[in-house]
Amino acid sequence: MSTSPDQITALERELRGIFGTRLKSLVVYGERMRAALLHHGHGDSHGAHGHGDLPAQTMAIVETLTGEDLRGCAGRVGAWHDLGFATPLVLAAHEFERSLDAFPLEFGAILADHTLVAGSNPFEGLVVDQADLRRAVEVQARSHLLHLREGYLETRGRSDALSVLIVQSAAAFAALLTSVARLAGQPTHDASAAARHVERLLATPDGAVADVVKLAGVHEISSKEAERVFPTYFDAVQKLVAYVDGWSAQ
Repeated sequence: MSTSPDQITALERELRGIFGTRLKSLVVYGERMRAALLHHGHGDSHGAHGHGDLPAQTMAIVETLTGEDLRGCAGRVGAWHDLGFATPLVLAAHEFERSLDAFPLEFGAILADHTLVAGSNPFEGLVVDQADLRRAVEVQARSHLLHLREGYLETRGRSDALSVLIVQSAAAFAALLTSVARLAGQPTHDASAAARHVERLLATPDGAVADVVKLAGVHEISSKEAERVFPTYFDAVQKLVAYVDGWSAQ
């Protein structure tokens, strides 16, 4: 865990100053994803001392949550950012487990990549239902396909606008690929690895998927590159939608 014990202790102390004994658990999550993003050079200085690091993500589980509690947290958010934390996700007891079916991708990622740093384990015995996961991935895939279709029409045939569309959609596509890989039983925090797995899964040409993932975080590509990449990119998204739509647990 890259977050230091002193940072965690300071955050826990502040949260206990607000919630007292009602603070039941404190969890750091997304550390492996954070490490993967930093490895690929996608650092963010917001809330993380301005050193190109990504802020640590935390979740606090509390017995009860009131408006006064939220005001107390709001008054400390700046200090938490200075400690290197993103704004904590604060949930009332049992709210996480009751929301797993509504947020299977987001909360499933937390289940798969977390460290308990204080209190009792709030996730014991919890798993994401595969049917809920499939539905969420289908929504993600179909939304991406609709976005690409609409975006392509709005380029009006201009290759420079197509370049912008590809670059701006690459990060969302990378996230979709990690979701599909997870659904297929190959969970990974490395979008490049997910891309290679999806290429095998869909029997697409080598690079058809991975070439787009490499553009996540890139500011621009040439018009010629955009014209080369888009046809196989669009075809891969259509195949992904068909795959997820027809997916069933083995």
